[in-house]
Amino acid sequence: MNLSLRLISFASIALSLSACGTFDFATRSAPLEVPGLQTVEPSFDVTELRVSVPRSLRVSEANVYYPVADIVWRGDAIGDRHQQVTQIVGHAIHEGSERLEGLQPVALDIEVLRFHSMTEKARVTVGGVHSIRFNMTVRDASTGAIIIPERLVNADLAGLGGRAAMEAERQGQTQKVRIHDHLATLIEQELTRPLMPLVYNPMQEVRVSGAYR
Repeated sequence: MNLSLRLISFASIALSLSACGTFDFATRSAPLEVPGLQTVEPSFDVTELRVSVPRSLRVSEANVYYPVADIVWRGDAIGDRHQQVTQIVGHAIHEGSERLEGLQPVALDIEVLRFHSMTEKARVTVGGVHSIRFNMTVRDASTGAIIIPERLVNADLAGLGGRAAMEAERQGQTQKVRIHDHLATLIEQELTRPLMPLVYNPMQEVRVSGAYR
């Protein structure tokens, strides 16, 4: 499987995050879901992966039980949290995607909306939830046609606290390892779920726009 992971390199992170590329194209084949149709089993081979962690997501380093922010991450040393989240999510989804052995080459677009892990205070006491949300879109790798329209994926994972967290650490199950494994399994499940067939309306034109790193 030839999966190209388009992640931001450490050397160019500052420039690439401040100057996202944009696209804007029209399609006259807007997908419409029709109730009552039988579902079909997908057969995907992810050949292209794009992961976006917008700079507009707010970061908090406050050591309180529940900071009000979009990104809360303590599994790496203090640094560029947007970059760290890009690496974590990107590598996990890359690994999960490589488990697929389908026939249809597809491009996978991931936009992270929330990556709210636990602070030091929560981790040493009550624990909590690694609250993770992202949008996922699947396109035909050759034509760019939408196969799975953008949908919100809830990737929450129970976070360990107190003795359970310490024991997990001793066994190598760090926050990063647990989140990585969870996301890899989740994306494999998302890309193998039965699909509702799409019916295309040739009279309808839909303009799609967005930005990628």
